[in-house]
Amino acid sequence: MTSSGPTAASPWWDPSVYADRRPLLRARGRIRSAVRAFFAIEGFEEVETAALQVSPGNEAHIGAFATDLLCADGASQRLYLHSSPEFACKKLLAAGEERIFSFGHVFRNGERGPLHHPEFTMLEWYRARESYDVLIDDCMRLLAATAEAAGCDRLVWRAATCDPRAAPERLSVSEAFVRYADIDLDATLTMGEPDREALAGEARRIGLRVTPDDSWADLFSKILSDRVEPRLGHGRVTVLDLYPASEAALARRCPADTRFAERFELYACGVELANAFGELNDAGEQRRRFEQEMTERRRIYGDDFPLDEDFLAALALMPEASGIAMGFDRLVMLATGARRIEDVLWTPVAASGS
Repeated sequence: MTSSGPTAASPWWDPSVYADRRPLLRARGRIRSAVRAFFAIEGFEEVETAALQVSPGNEAHIGAFATDLLCADGASQRLYLHSSPEFACKKLLAAGEERIFSFGHVFRNGERGPLHHPEFTMLEWYRARESYDVLIDDCMRLLAATAEAAGCDRLVWRAATCDPRAAPERLSVSEAFVRYADIDLDATLTMGEPDREALAGEARRIGLRVTPDDSWADLFSKILSDRVEPRLGHGRVTVLDLYPASEAALARRCPADTRFAERFELYACGVELANAFGELNDAGEQRRRFEQEMTERRRIYGDDFPLDEDFLAALALMPEASGIAMGFDRLVMLATGARRIEDVLWTPVAASGS
């Protein structure tokens, strides 16, 4: 007896498949309404930013989708689908907006899996002249509003659960490395400069594979993803705070210890939900960091992306601000107990062969 191979999965629009997804999508709508209500009460303006930009962003490991704009004179201009509305939102802060939020589709090439999708919804919000500490309270109130809208008392991802109403744990990256990886990260940041060999030795000691071309940043990411992140946000939310400055290209350095930056990430059930910064508004320093990121991208991937000179010019006028990006689809997943991100997307991007 021969086999023709596994049967292809039914498309998302198949009535039987859609019937299972529809309750999750309806919950998505309720959560979205609750989020908008939260920001209305807080006095935020909802903004809409163009998806086509001269730069998709300048982070080494974020891939992009490119296209060409045809101009009236027959010439063409290379543009990119944005990976975040961040540059545009910061231009709006420079223009004079004080509190803004954006619900928008963003695009990242090369990312697909249970928690990743090439097109997804990003919720971003910014507060001019306010500390990034305020964003933690924003997050916790948004999680409570999400739970109420979804009718749940726990966030769930696989076997992990998290109480969205419990007071969060705030943990520095250095504390997390000691607790979960038995590594003194600070000792590899001598005089603020990352010591690759020191971190490589620590990675080998705890059983992680180290390759000759692994940079300090590569090793940091390996340890974080393998030993630290899966342990965060169990029972209650974890705020992972104070990232090494080299791992926060758009954040300002901490005045108390310039080896670290004003950056935190929010975790629930071992899943990263949000990434926040005390925003850098020094255009010269931002240019230097972007150029460094693109040098790293060329080393690893063999390509790079242009700098948005308009964005760098706007930084000269942007006030001190705090900002955060939250993966809205992931939030819906955890609130509904969905198994994968496609289950909470109205129309997922077609997979190859589907």
